[in-house]
Amino acid sequence: MPQILVVNCGSSSLKFAIMDGTDNPPILEGIAERLGSEHSAITFKYAGNKTVQPLHDNDHRGAVTAIKHWINSNSTLPINLVGIGHRVVHGGETFSQSVVINPTVLESIKDCARFAPLHNPAHAKGIEVAQALFGDLPHVAVFDTAFHQTLDADQYLYPIPMRLYREHNFRKYGFHGTSYRYIAQKLATLDLDFASQNTLVAHLGNGASVCAIKAGKSVDTSMGITPLEGLMMGTRSGSLDPSLLAFISDAENISMKDALDILNKESGLKGISEISNDCRSIETAQAAGDDRAELALNMFASRAAKHLASVATNLESVDHIVFTGGIGENSPVIREKICRRLAMMGVWLDLHANQISPRGEVSMISDNRSNTSIWVIPTNEELLIAQDTLSLIADTAPE
Repeated sequence: MPQILVVNCGSSSLKFAIMDGTDNPPILEGIAERLGSEHSAITFKYAGNKTVQPLHDNDHRGAVTAIKHWINSNSTLPINLVGIGHRVVHGGETFSQSVVINPTVLESIKDCARFAPLHNPAHAKGIEVAQALFGDLPHVAVFDTAFHQTLDADQYLYPIPMRLYREHNFRKYGFHGTSYRYIAQKLATLDLDFASQNTLVAHLGNGASVCAIKAGKSVDTSMGITPLEGLMMGTRSGSLDPSLLAFISDAENISMKDALDILNKESGLKGISEISNDCRSIETAQAAGDDRAELALNMFASRAAKHLASVATNLESVDHIVFTGGIGENSPVIREKICRRLAMMGVWLDLHANQISPRGEVSMISDNRSNTSIWVIPTNEELLIAQDTLSLIADTAPE
């Protein structure tokens, strides 16, 4: 069976998986961490076994080289790579769908780095390295922003001088689009009327956002030109009065860039709880009676509910609410806190179903009284990247 190597490059990490485009678990998966450091290492998970190797060449090339060496060293295994799929955070207005990578596409990915300076340069580097080492295979880019290119202008434009959009493309782009597209496709298999229905999705993890989906298309989302806008997150503040940047800069005698770093890296759950950006640690502290942890969880849930209600104004009704992402899939506490705040929309949670929702499985957790079906659906962005890559390869294959 043909398989795809899925690659997700960060500035100091590289996640990877070999997938066949079905619901089968990855044949191989792993992560290279602390790239650029003398302590860099790569982890391989295969057939239930995990091995960790130091990376002597501690950069992205060293990581991809190690992956290729592992594949070549295990030539008797049923691995049949036909392409490589790359996750790309920002596609700007250039890309509204996944594309086969050519030199023009690669340059456009680099151009979008002004909006994603931590992510897109790493993606471009990963693509170039993979092309050099797997040059005989086709490469495909799958963009986090592409799913939201269906937003209308009254939703994606900021109320700033129009010349700033015309000259610089300053607008809302939204993220987590690959996850939302996966959820939309999955929900379509669970409810045959999905094509005419309206859905709210909460992708809640260290990064968090919400999306309103009408008949399978994004009509509004909470993240903006960068992932900082919208919900309170693990370390990100989410939306706030932009004047606060200047106040922090003046009060702390730091640059605006350093003030922005505080909003991106030291705020959110981490900043309020003063414990961690990990929701599990905060919930443990809350259960032990920690008031800061309780406040952090309440703020997180409150802002998630507010943004769900906000994007719902672009829908005629709300037929489904879906929780996904690490927190959305695994935290009954957060799901309950959010749903309680949406009671005015006729949202009723089945408290018992919420508590026993099995990890890693699709489950419906709404009460019979609820106007809206409430779901927990695990996302699988890697699978969608593999499927897009297989599809595009098939479309471009010579007759």
